[in-house]
Amino acid sequence: MDSDCSYHYTDNFLIDPYEEELKEEKRRRKEMEKMKQHWDMVGFVADGQYGIPRRCPCGGYIKHKVSPSPKFKHDFDTQPGSRYFTCTKFKDDGLHFRQPWIFGVEQEIEKLVTKVEEQSKKIEEMRKQIQIQAEKIAKLNVAQD
Repeated sequence: MDSDCSYHYTDNFLIDPYEEELKEEKRRRKEMEKMKQHWDMVGFVADGQYGIPRRCPCGGYIKHKVSPSPKFKHDFDTQPGSRYFTCTKFKDDGLHFRQPWIFGVEQEIEKLVTKVEEQSKKIEEMRKQIQIQAEKIAKLNVAQD
């Protein structure tokens, strides 16, 4: 066999070195795809933690949970401890929701207040339009008489 041949034998099989390079490239590409999916998921979790979460990016349901130990010694609440919105599949890996209850509720109220203000402005605009239309109708009625 020629010494500069790129093929070699392993366990009585002829192996092409380019084939090994392709396998290595596929392995690297799969690893990069996994890493991209992981960081995309971290981004989804970070972006999704606004207001009261409905579903976790992993697809899990969100439960309202209370930590078993009181946050402060003087807590005499019927459900002591801190309240959280938590994914049912929660693992402390940064890919699941576990958001303090008060933050979610506060952000949700802010969002609702903004919507109410927008609706109030739209109602005011509609009232003005109705007033203008009523004046036009009154002018037409006077003109017909």
